[in-house]
Amino acid sequence: MEPQKEARTSTDPVGRPPGASRSQRPGEEEQQGGGAPLAAAAVDAEADGASADGLWELPVEPAERRPECSRCSRPQKVCLCPFLPVHPLHISTHLYIVQHPAEESKVLRTVPLLAACLPQDKCKVKIGRRFSEERDPELSTVCRKSDTLILYPGAEAANLEEFILDSPVYPSTIIIIDGTWSQAKDIFYKNSLFRLPKQVQLKTSISSQYVIRTQPTNRCLSTLECAAVALSILEKNNYIQETLLRPLQALCSFQLQHGAQIRLSKEHLLKNGLYPKPMPKNKRKLRKMELLMNSVKI
Repeated sequence: MEPQKEARTSTDPVGRPPGASRSQRPGEEEQQGGGAPLAAAAVDAEADGASADGLWELPVEPAERRPECSRCSRPQKVCLCPFLPVHPLHISTHLYIVQHPAEESKVLRTVPLLAACLPQDKCKVKIGRRFSEERDPELSTVCRKSDTLILYPGAEAANLEEFILDSPVYPSTIIIIDGTWSQAKDIFYKNSLFRLPKQVQLKTSISSQYVIRTQPTNRCLSTLECAAVALSILEKNNYIQETLLRPLQALCSFQLQHGAQIRLSKEHLLKNGLYPKPMPKNKRKLRKMELLMNSVKI
């Protein structure tokens, strides 16, 4: 390409004889029998460069994606449908997953497995970072209902199990944000709609079984695990949790058998002096690390 040619020629000293290389010493041209053969070599080299540049203009064929299963969205060769319920689980709760766009392209995402276990009219996935009444009237209406909950931890969040015991209106809908913790925080605080429903959190002693991805703390759960625990509480049916976790367990087991490694939480790595990266210099990030080491919720 032309910019590459300029880059190659711009470093040649001014006044160098045509056909002379950088390593040539004065008089070397005569020792080699004159400049004609060198000039011919230079022409050949330039022709080779031009032909190489032409390769960049050839059309690039897009990489073919492996055929995916229409139900679990996994490649057909590693389909997880045998670990899904034969029929979608019967639930009365409506589940809305608000998914950060970056999660949609991840290979080992859990939301497709979750959706495959539930009726289509009970589980809806909304992809985006910003939501408003104009952009998503359906989600706006859901957020304004008194029987809608949003699952997001924090000082103002009520324990889900305790809340449903005292609530005059039994919840019919729950919203869960899908993304990394920083992405979920961005979505929750920069969308005023999500502060309209009652904010709840899970108080559970179980550790995440999603061991092939690193979690901030030992208490952090994947989106599928959060939904499994929340739905089992709302539906008062522990079988729901067991059923939803089964494909996740199979996914992790398969990955570990084929080279994946167990990912310990940042909390565990910090406490045991195993964290592989240097501590951040940014005070805010350093404070988060210190909170993780002291097992303080952030």
